[in-house]
Amino acid sequence: MSKSRLPILPVDKLTADQRRLFDNITGGARSKNRPLADFLNEENGLKGPFNAFLYSPEAGDAAQRLGEILRFQSTLPGPLRELAILTVAAHWRAEYEWWAHAKIARTEGLDEATIQAVKAGEPLQKNDGPGVVHGFVRELLNNRRVGGGAFRAARELLGDRGLVELVMLVGYYGLISAALNVFQVPLPDGVAPTFNGEEVSEKE
Repeated sequence: MSKSRLPILPVDKLTADQRRLFDNITGGARSKNRPLADFLNEENGLKGPFNAFLYSPEAGDAAQRLGEILRFQSTLPGPLRELAILTVAAHWRAEYEWWAHAKIARTEGLDEATIQAVKAGEPLQKNDGPGVVHGFVRELLNNRRVGGGAFRAARELLGDRGLVELVMLVGYYGLISAALNVFQVPLPDGVAPTFNGEEVSEKE
């Protein structure tokens, strides 16, 4: 398994501020029906993007709290929320994010054909809820803005609050994708990459 560019911070070596963030991540809404071991890697540190957050615990705590709100307190329906997250992950080719949220998307009821289309970078053909959300997120990511048609369709589907939460969700998971890609956070042992990696050589 490859190593993260940032050394893993073991639980027993954390400062008081880092430990507070650790407890907020592992004891908050993400921990429902999950044992502590789910959050830890073989080095006894946090998996995914959260090890990086520990290096700046104040900013990391603000970021993780935003993510918690968007995932667990949002008005966005679960399948549409996860579809948006997967669309961001595919755009960034963020391996860990895709692996983690493809599992959640299936649990939330997002169908496999939709997941595979997102992975392949294909637009969804139907102009239903998933098609509206996927089209909106793709347009925002690719064009850095959204045209009137996509805006009106998403607003009609989600309402003003849901639309704002969708835009925030795209921004938050862009942050997560950046952290995962920059710090080259590895997939768990035995998990094959979805996008065939794209790690940057240290020699470049």
